[in-house]
Amino acid sequence: MSRRQLERGQALRGMIGPGGVEPLPEDDSEDTAGCTVLHIDMDAFFAGVERLVHPETRGKPIIVGGTGPRGVVSSADYIARSYGVHSAMPMVRALRLCPDAMVFPPDGAHYKRVSEAVMDILLAVTPEVERVSLDEAYLDVSGARRRLGGPVRIAEEIRRRVRDEQSLTCSVGAAPSKLVAKLASTRCKPDGLLAVPPDRVTAFLHPLPVGALSGVGDKTEQTLARLGLRTVGDLARVSAATLRGEFGTALGDRLAALAQGRDESPVVPSSPDKSIGAEETFPRDVDDPEVIRRELLRLSEKVARRMRAGGHVGRTVVVKLRRADFTTITRSRTLAESTDVAHEISAAARELYAAAGLERVRLRLVGVRMEGLAPVAEAHRQLSLDEPETGWREAEQAMDAVTRRFGAGAIRPAALAKREEDDV
Repeated sequence: MSRRQLERGQALRGMIGPGGVEPLPEDDSEDTAGCTVLHIDMDAFFAGVERLVHPETRGKPIIVGGTGPRGVVSSADYIARSYGVHSAMPMVRALRLCPDAMVFPPDGAHYKRVSEAVMDILLAVTPEVERVSLDEAYLDVSGARRRLGGPVRIAEEIRRRVRDEQSLTCSVGAAPSKLVAKLASTRCKPDGLLAVPPDRVTAFLHPLPVGALSGVGDKTEQTLARLGLRTVGDLARVSAATLRGEFGTALGDRLAALAQGRDESPVVPSSPDKSIGAEETFPRDVDDPEVIRRELLRLSEKVARRMRAGGHVGRTVVVKLRRADFTTITRSRTLAESTDVAHEISAAARELYAAAGLERVRLRLVGVRMEGLAPVAEAHRQLSLDEPETGWREAEQAMDAVTRRFGAGAIRPAALAKREEDDV
């Protein structure tokens, strides 16, 4: 699409036919009946939410991300993308490419609230919703057809509700499998719908580059290129035995299946979070243990607050330490009992940092993560004889209430009240 099309939001609504993309029929037909897997992908989600919050950005490029010297792009709207800006790009480079962009720091709490509203729309269609991220999900609509109509009609209704209720757009791929549905949604962005019927899967896949296939990373793509295999069609003409000999049994068989459009992975309704974490990159490398310990405390507070908000407790504390040379070290400790208390998490995190022997080593990034999550209602805590029934957990719950009423930063541990210039 041209930049003008992107700015005007012109959408692609069609299905893959013998000669390429054809208009979708007004009603679901037998051609699209087998497209029971939908991939919903919000269009430049973070940037779209920021545009709603800041109407003065209308018609202007938007970038969401960190603004420090090491800031990176989290999201860019389609106007900014037309200048070459993309996610994970250093912010300094993004602003060189698009100097007129309006930049906003990420507002994770707001994005999550909007995401939940979008997911509620999807769950109204079917409980078979597999959340991939805040802005992406798969649906299996095979059980919803009698109630709501065919896959294309369901996809159109989802797009309408997202637009009307959230003032945002999404792109939808409809296909027989998750593999093809995701590729279809990518092709019809932004604000589009593309259906790939079962008998057109091969025609859709084979012209694509091999790197488009799920699980084909840069290294695998480079190896395939050395073998002269640059498109999915090229890959499909190679025997599974040859691929097994080059890549091993597991990857070789998977590549052979994907090249033929065979993807048996089901849509799995989302399970509870397996871990909750937070990390921070310092504006410049830090070797002051006191600064790092304060940052571990701040991250522990953030993780604990997220756990309490989600009704989770965790058992294993993981600390991530990245040196100035990008070497990354992780250390973990399993606690005697599950917890959602920042005081306990940060104590373990600081001990792990000390045990790593990096107290005078320059660090670029630190992170704290809790694993082994369980619903708080299922956790049982055994008090020791001299432990009071109220303490840190109640204090932190009171802090949560203050934060909800007065905003982040309204209350914090005394150790975080004084921030040195080297702190994040």
